Formats: sequence, C-alpha cells, structure tokens
Amino acid sequence: MLFHPPSRKRQAMKTTRDNKPLAVVTGLEYMQGLQTARILSKRHHLPVIGISGNQDHPYCRTNCCHKIVFSQDNLIDALEMIGRQLDQKAVLYPGCDQDVLLISRNRQRLSAWFHLCLPEPEVVEMLMDKLHFYAFAQQSGFRIPDTWFIYNRADLDEAAREIAFPCVFKPHYRTAAWNELSVFKAFKITTAEQLIATFEQYNSATGCFILQNWIEGPDANLFSCNAYFNADSEPLATFVARKLRQWPPEMGQSSLGEECRDDFVLSETLRLFQSVGFYGLAYLEIKRDQRSGDYFIVEPNICRPTGRSAIAEAGGVDLLYTMYCDALGWPLPANRQQRYTGVKWINLRQDLRSALYYWRKGELTFRQWRESVRGKKTFAIFSWSDPRPFWGDLWRSARLFTHKSERRKRSPDRPIGEGR
Repeated sequence: MLFHPPSRKRQAMKTTRDNKPLAVVTGLEYMQGLQTARILSKRHHLPVIGISGNQDHPYCRTNCCHKIVFSQDNLIDALEMIGRQLDQKAVLYPGCDQDVLLISRNRQRLSAWFHLCLPEPEVVEMLMDKLHFYAFAQQSGFRIPDTWFIYNRADLDEAAREIAFPCVFKPHYRTAAWNELSVFKAFKITTAEQLIATFEQYNSATGCFILQNWIEGPDANLFSCNAYFNADSEPLATFVARKLRQWPPEMGQSSLGEECRDDFVLSETLRLFQSVGFYGLAYLEIKRDQRSGDYFIVEPNICRPTGRSAIAEAGGVDLLYTMYCDALGWPLPANRQQRYTGVKWINLRQDLRSALYYWRKGELTFRQWRESVRGKKTFAIFSWSDPRPFWGDLWRSARLFTHKSERRKRSPDRPIGEGR
C-alpha cells in the first residue's frame, strides 16, 4: 500500500526544474538514501522522488524531495505506479542491497520507465552474495583473507582446528532474522569457545556463516574506493578514502572518514570490477595488514550509493551526478577527478559513541580527537538547510537508549551467548 505524507500536497510526478528528468531514490529511511536525495536535489538541483518503507522514520522528514512515496508492501509495485505517472524516463538510484536485488530481478518490468545502471543479472547476484563473491575472488587471484564457509557444526569444528585467533565470523547474508538478533554485521572472535557460542546463538538466522582470518590493524587501515562505470565498464569517476573511526568499533560502519590517496586501492578496484564487465555504482573496501603491509579485499557494495558517496561529492567528484548524466546520454560533468583536498565525512552521533569508546579504553585523548575532526568536512545526517532528519534521528536514538534490552543489543562489549 502507498502512503503520502499528510503535510504534502499530492503532485503529479512530472519533471520540474528546467524539464530535467526525475531522480528516484529508494530506501530513503537509510543514511545513504537520505544523502543521495540531498546531493541530487541540493547540490545538483535535480527533482527527486524518495521512496521509503517506513513513513515514521525521521529521515523521511527531509525537505529535499519533490515527493515522498511510502511503500510498506512491494517496492516493485510502487515503482511501477510511479513510472506510469512519469512524462519521461527517470534515473533510478537503489538505496539498499535488498532494493538492488529486487530491481535487478525485475529489470525488464521496470526498464520502460526507468534508466537502470546495472551489470548483467548474474554479475549482480555474484557480487552481492558473499559465498559466490569470495569463491570468485579465490579463483580469480584477488587477495582475500583465508576463508571458510560454515554450513554446520562439522564445518565449524574442522575450520576451528585450522584458523588462527582472532578471526572474523559473519553471515553470508544479513537476513531479517539476523537483524532481529543483532545489529552487528560481523563479530571479532578471540577464542574457540566464543566461536562455538556465536555459532549456536545465531545459527538459526542464516544458512551459512563465513569465517575469515582477522586482518591486523586499526580502523585507519580500512580503505575504500567509490566509482562509477559506464556500460562499457569504463571508470568515469573514482574516489579513494579511508576510515578513521567506525561504530561499532573494529567491525562496524564508518563514523569518521577522510579522503586519501592510495594507488593500489584504486587499481585493485578497477581491476576487480572491469574483470566482470561491471556497469553502475561500485564500492570496494580493502584493509592493509599492519604486520605485512599486504592488502586484502573485505567486501564490495554495488549498484547503489554508499554512506561514503557523500565524501566524494564533498571532495569535488560528482559521483552520483555522473551516473545521472551517463544514464541520460548527457555531457558528463567536468568534476570527475579526485583532487586530494583532505575532506572528511562524519556521522556525528555515531562518531561521538566511537570516540567515547576509544577514550574509555585509553586509546584516544581529547587532543587526538580534536585533531581528527578538524578541517573541511561533510556530515552524514546533519544539515543546516535540512535539519529535521538529524534532530529526529537524535530523538529516536535517545528513546532507544532508555530501553535496557536495546542498549544491551547494541553494546559492542556484550558477551556472546547473552540473550536478547
């Protein structure tokens, strides 16, 4: 069922702003969805329609969308409804992994109304499934940590005899059942007993676990490259950055990142995606081992903006607008080359939590924190011109914090084996 915010008048889904085609952004309730809508609307002055599955989410209070459509049941039906009201094809930006898969699997149905920047279906499926991707990487000579696929207790016992601790343990795909049990996408495991306890606690939430060697090094050793490839798999825009802090610590999402130069990260990103004939938005995360200096691929994200797409735009690379122009066959923007100005990206609320965590552990001083946040930066959620999502998110987080079970569920120090 579709809902429209009561404060917004129903408007025909026509092009506006000098007859520019609409950009349609799904997953508005996610950080990357909100950032994408803001970048396209406020930075590039494009008309944007946002789609969200949660009409009560604070990000849906944004003022940057020409219209917001709420779809609680079926994204594809919602897109078809929007498409039938368009006067020309729109450019579609999926906001999360689930949306990428749905859109890819329904590309023929949607292509009449939307420009879809996607590689071949089998490439989408392979790169989005960790089992298939890590198998591909092993076979194709891309450096990944030593990896075991754990389907049952026998697989676990065999791998536990070979792996060195600490190690990383994660689901091959984060299901709804997994998200009910944990907000974490992976666990750092330090003992065989903890490994077995984690398996027993989360086994019902995934069909397969992935077990990997831990890559030694701080958050700042985690590099990423955002890129856009055209239909001929040519890189039209690239941007390299690294994490400075993340939340949850060691195994979470970036809370503070900065632009940097690393030619190996850039070349490996291009090599990987061009080897499969990739088309669309691409992101690759790579970690450098503190001991050996070797680089290991952590994971790709494909066909959608990421949280750090915004740092590329803040650094002068029109990543998302390049996709818009290329999809429409328009002249490409001039700003597509990284200039290394040292811009930073910060998720204020999460980075304060991360900084406090490291301060309590004696690993971050006030002076170090102050230096880390100095300089030109862009914000993940906060915006002077669009403040309601930030304050709504802050209030929502404060309410969650009042629930003991929610605090325990989100604690990075919660022992494995503890109940919900």
